[in-house]
Amino acid sequence: MSDLERAVETVVGPCLGIKSGEDVVIVTDTTRQALGEALRDAAARLGAEPVLAVMEPREVDGQEPPPTVAAALAAATVFIAPTRRSLSHTRARKAASERGARGATLPGVTEDMLARLMATDFPLLRRRSRAVAALLTAEDEARVTCPLGTDLRVDLRGRSGIADEGDLTAPGAFGNLPCGEGFIAPCGGEGTVMAATLASLGLPEEPIRLTVAGGHLAHASGEMGEAWLGLMHAAGEQGTNLAELGVGTNERAGLTGNILEDEKMLGTVHVAFGASAGIGGTVSVPIHLDCLVKDATLDIGGTRVLERGRFVLDA
Repeated sequence: MSDLERAVETVVGPCLGIKSGEDVVIVTDTTRQALGEALRDAAARLGAEPVLAVMEPREVDGQEPPPTVAAALAAATVFIAPTRRSLSHTRARKAASERGARGATLPGVTEDMLARLMATDFPLLRRRSRAVAALLTAEDEARVTCPLGTDLRVDLRGRSGIADEGDLTAPGAFGNLPCGEGFIAPCGGEGTVMAATLASLGLPEEPIRLTVAGGHLAHASGEMGEAWLGLMHAAGEQGTNLAELGVGTNERAGLTGNILEDEKMLGTVHVAFGASAGIGGTVSVPIHLDCLVKDATLDIGGTRVLERGRFVLDA
């Protein structure tokens, strides 16, 4: 069995726990169809009733799928979504989860990425992710800094942390695959973020300076930053909402310019803007864009979690 075949079997088996007779919908687009077919075949080998839905690629992360795909998600017991752009923060995905479907989105996934990152030490990844999520839930504030000038304070009050750990076997369970983070939808935040990578745009030549004020992205430096901010403005007034603070916990992940992998990097922090309703926030807009902070130091309440890119939380 190849590394990719083993990773696909891990997705449908240990992660999602697909069983004989279950209605499974694999939502993909024309850029990820081969992987969608591999997941469909793997689900069929477990005795499930898998259906493959192939759509045109979405333009941005968080854009809704076609109504026919939304209907298929609503009817599924299990869904898997390997797509170019993320369906994680769409109303269609959230509605499927609320109806009790369990599932995973794989936005921007590549075959190489899936094979590498799903070979992680899952027990250790789960301990790290759960420890971060518990701390985010328990504390009122987090602070992120880095040597390049990041200094962001995030309000955590009244929100709950989530562990993206790969165990999606419970009814309504949802997460990204490949997995590996602890995250939260904050209430607000203030400060500066020096972003090493921007979702949908990739790796800038120099870090992009992002200014967060009143819980929104107020400014982004350079042409690339302005283009990124423009995507959020196109989604409406709430497109710049500070939507997520996350901590990577997967030691197999590296910096590639693909945010699905980048945000899982052990020792990094990621911050997202746009939709937060699907992860415990209140904002629902057709966009959710992440960026990454390298060499981060992170304090959650009085506890140090990262020290210049090293994961130091006892997990």
